[in-house]
Amino acid sequence: MAAKRIALTAATSFIAVNIWTGAPLLALWIGSRAVGQMTLSMSAVVIVVGALAVMDLALGTLLVRLDRAYRELLGSPGNLQRARWLRSSSGETDEEVDEQSGVTPIERIVVICVYVAMGAFLVWFVFLAGSPLPG
Repeated sequence: MAAKRIALTAATSFIAVNIWTGAPLLALWIGSRAVGQMTLSMSAVVIVVGALAVMDLALGTLLVRLDRAYRELLGSPGNLQRARWLRSSSGETDEEVDEQSGVTPIERIVVICVYVAMGAFLVWFVFLAGSPLPG
């Protein structure tokens, strides 16, 4: 069971990082190979955006499946989230619902990857990108 949990978390880490790095690079490579020109064209942009959308959708679907498999491995129930307007009639507080559902390591890995990606973007934008203003 421990080996399966490690494999699921490793696969999640790989996919979460590739959503931000591998998929955009692969989409750019596909766009450059499909068009074959040295100048930017609208067809190249459409190919890159389409390839990126397909790859991100596929990787996001894989993350959802990995999370579901991890929850099944632990024997925890599925997603217990309820609409806000239904919570008061159930008699449970938000904290009780959160304690029952919990946050899996899969979700933590994805959140950490988002924080790292946004932090890297912020560092690049503030310190490395330079000013777009002339002079």
